[in-house]
Amino acid sequence: MSDYRLGIDIGGTKIEIVALDAEGQVVLRHRVSNPGTYQGLLSDVKKLVDDAHTRTNPYATVGVGIPGAVDAHTRLVKNANATWLNGQPFADDLQDVLGFPVRVENDANCFALSEATDGAAAGRHVVFGVILGSGMGGGIIVDGKPLKGLHDIAGEWGHTPLPWVREDEFPMPKCFCGNSGCLERFLCGPALAESWKGAGNRSVQGIEDAAASGDAAAQRALDLYVDRLGRACALIVNIIDPDAIVLGGGVSNLNCLYERVPDVMKQYVITPECNTELLKNKHGDSSGVRGAAWLWG
Repeated sequence: MSDYRLGIDIGGTKIEIVALDAEGQVVLRHRVSNPGTYQGLLSDVKKLVDDAHTRTNPYATVGVGIPGAVDAHTRLVKNANATWLNGQPFADDLQDVLGFPVRVENDANCFALSEATDGAAAGRHVVFGVILGSGMGGGIIVDGKPLKGLHDIAGEWGHTPLPWVREDEFPMPKCFCGNSGCLERFLCGPALAESWKGAGNRSVQGIEDAAASGDAAAQRALDLYVDRLGRACALIVNIIDPDAIVLGGGVSNLNCLYERVPDVMKQYVITPECNTELLKNKHGDSSGVRGAAWLWG
């Protein structure tokens, strides 16, 4: 095993690489713009890896997080919001370009793996990692390994329906996936922003301060969000019964979630007591790229 692990996070606008040493410390970090083309991506990743190998160890392992999944049967990327990645044999092509094995995983799974390895949920048996940002993603880690599932979609929590729906929550909003009522339409950052300030708003910055100062719209938006997130987390507890749920993404910075959501969860879980911890991530925006590095154990 190499003394170093390289992790690469492919985002919508950037590509980031880090190198972790044997103790999990970041010894190298570099970020470049995402070229937005398939061949350009392969070329830029190769440059980043070649440079990192010269600065760490030529045998450092490489793990990559992508905003989608590699289908285990077809070996093609699917469900990527960077749509030009869909239908491409990215993992195989990248191995051909680099000349050695790489591991490619969904970015939400990488986030969850990072937090389960040496983050907020380190040492827990079953961890559910959540990204609450411009969209919504989830990943399941069992004994330090991502649970991928038969179709490589395990943890796609954002595209399950809002549970225990109330009459005043109809009609259900339409989702880009083609269905209605998906959790992402209720729990992503822009959904909270629009609930607070109206259609077209995307930022939730300052919502807690506004609520504390008496902003009734902010208070209502947070109350509704807490209730819906609590119901959604209770659904996860009822299905996979994790030791911990770790929140990431911009919305995870709201302190009230950790104070209030567990009380809502307890109303819906099918057990007399709910001991699943709701945790804020430890590594912040670095969790995804760190998790990609940890794909090699």
